[in-house]
Formats: sequence, structure tokens, C-alpha cells
Amino acid sequence: MTHDTAHREIDWLYSTQLFGIKLGLDNVQRLLSELNLPAAGQKFIHVAGTNGKGSTCAFMHSILQAAGINAGLFTSPHLIHFGERIRDAERTIMPEEIAASITRLRNRVSDWNPHPTFFELTFALALEWFAQRQNEWVVLETGLGGRLDATNAITPAVSVITPIGWDHMDMLGDTLAKIAAEKAGIIKPGVPVITLRQEAEALDVITRTANDRKAPLTIVETPLAGEFGLVGPHQRWNAAMAVAALRAAGFDLDDDVITRGLREVQWPARFQKIGPIIIDGAHNLDAARVLTQTWREQFRDTKAEIIFGAVSGKDTATVLRELAPIATSWHFTGFDSPRALPAETLRQIWDSLGLESRPLTTHACVVDALEAVRYPRPTLIAGSLYLAGEALAFIENNSTAFERSAQ
Repeated sequence: MTHDTAHREIDWLYSTQLFGIKLGLDNVQRLLSELNLPAAGQKFIHVAGTNGKGSTCAFMHSILQAAGINAGLFTSPHLIHFGERIRDAERTIMPEEIAASITRLRNRVSDWNPHPTFFELTFALALEWFAQRQNEWVVLETGLGGRLDATNAITPAVSVITPIGWDHMDMLGDTLAKIAAEKAGIIKPGVPVITLRQEAEALDVITRTANDRKAPLTIVETPLAGEFGLVGPHQRWNAAMAVAALRAAGFDLDDDVITRGLREVQWPARFQKIGPIIIDGAHNLDAARVLTQTWREQFRDTKAEIIFGAVSGKDTATVLRELAPIATSWHFTGFDSPRALPAETLRQIWDSLGLESRPLTTHACVVDALEAVRYPRPTLIAGSLYLAGEALAFIENNSTAFERSAQ
């Protein structure tokens, strides 16, 4: 397959984002059934929640890697290129593998109505690759919600529910209980569930759902201590859930293996330090609150020049209000996503808050914003994982590899 052909196939997959996000399992169940997926005997650890899903998945995957287990890992969105979503302990999926799989899927679903969505096709592509790679275990992050998310078409060995907060209310519900009910939809009869102490309204729903489905529930009560590859108080809780989930899955892991996995984990754009720049994809209230705590833990009273961008449909005002105490100045920016808010809109949202004024500039793109900050003053890039990915690609001189995405 030529490079141009591969590019065309991947471009076609991105074009299916025009079908939007359709929550429901009928299409994905049909797709997996026709493809005989997942592979016989493959086992899954399934992770839902509002914040901390990706980090918890990364911790589990890193511990399994330290134990010599070549597990698959499925996450979203990607930061720089699509292949980041699908990997195992040895490597990420390669462009030619992506393209070949897309060709097969494209031919199979060409006459389907409704047409499978981008996420459904991506999930099927991932399961096909994990089958080819003969990954016995797969760590699986939900896309949106849980109950009707495409990933819920599988039955896992363990279900994990990370902290539940306010995000995607337009699709998941306008109360914490409604959002929790969607996340708790990944709980399967008799399958162990791991969660942590969280808002009573959410925990009540998780507990009741687990009881109804006779699913053994473990509530993590204390964070782990130690040296972790990911910083911040919240990561100690994510690490504790990761270890509890692996034990519930039946892994008997030596302490030194766990310690090594937690220390060696890598998960970009989660308080990632590159020189004086910190990149964090915080994009909702709880993530912004944790980011502020982590900043103070790491930098004490030193404040940040903040490069901030956001997508439409988020409670951006709340995020700005939460980050304001650690901001010495704002650089509002657009970025290469069809959902990105214009920098001038961000300025208007900030002005509407009536908070203490800060030096503020607007920029058309991330590169302009990065060139405007005054190094070596600490600089924080936050507000969206899409923004974080574009910034990361530029900082790492990898902009040619950047693939924009709406999901």
C-alpha cells in the first residue's frame, strides 16, 4: 500500500466524524459480530468516568508491561496522530495497518444505514489489531459515557469507574446522578467493579447498580504513596484504582513490579513538563480544580502565563474561574479543531466573570501564543486535549505528523 493510499484511507475515517456521535450499541454489535470480534479468550479491563480515565488506563498498562505482559491499550482522543489510540506494550499501530483495516471496514459498511460512526469504526479497528497481535489482555477506555458507548459491546473481567463530574451534560444528563447512571452502565452482572470515594450522589448510583447486578464492588479509600511518573494528588488515587483493578482481574503482582510500573508510566499532556512549559488537557471544572492544586504543589506561589483554548459546548467560564488564581497573564488562542472557540469569544467569557484583571492577549493559533510568552517564566497550556496535542506537536518539532480531529 502506497503512502498516498494510506493517507486517503485515514482521511476517509476522519470524514466519518460528520456522522457525529451516536450513542447506542446496535451498530457496533452488528459490526463486531460480522468481524468475529473480540478474539476468543481475550480479556478486558473497562474504564469509564469523567476525569482520570486515561491516566488510570496508563498506570494499568505500564504495570502490566513491567510484569512482562504485552497488553493492548485503547484510549481517546489522540494528541498528535491517530495511531496513539491503539497500542500494546511493544508498539503503536502503524499507518499501513490502520489503512488496510480501514479498507476492509469501508467495504463492509458502505451500504449500512445508519452508517457506523468514527468511534465505532475506530473501536472495531482496534479490536481487529488486538486480535492480530494476540494480546490476551486489553485495557479499554470508554469514549463518551459508558452505557451506550461503543466499548460497552464487550464484557470485561473488571469494570473501573473513575471520578464522576460535570461534562458532556448535553448527552449524559444534567444531574450528577444521571451522569453517574450512564458511567455505571459499564457494570456487568457478576463482574467486579472498582471505584473510589467520590460525590455521594454519584457513589450511590454506582453502589446501587453494582448491587442490582450482583457485581462485587471495591471502593478505594486511600491513595497510594510513592514515586509516580505522573504528578499531582489525583494521580495517587488513579494509581490506587489501577492496582486494585489489576488485583481484581486476578493478577498476583510483586510490589517491585507495581512500583516500577507506576514510576515508569508515561501519559502525555497530563501536567507534562517540557522545560518551562507545562501541558495539561484540563477542560472541565474538576480537571481544572485538580490542575490548580497540582500547580500549587509543584510551584507554590509562582504563577503561570496561561495559554488557554477551549472547544464549544464546555463550561469554559467555570474552568477559567478555577484557573484564575494561578494565572499571572492569559494568552487566549484558537487551534486547529472544528470545535475550537475563537480567542475573542474566550476574552468575552473572561470579561463576563468580573474577576481581577490580568494582562490578556488573543492569538489566532497556538504557535503565535507560544511565541508571545516570556520565557523562562513558567507557562501552562490548558483548556483542551486538542489544544494540548497541537502544542505538543509544535514543541516537539513534529507538526507535520499532527492530525486534527473532532472526536
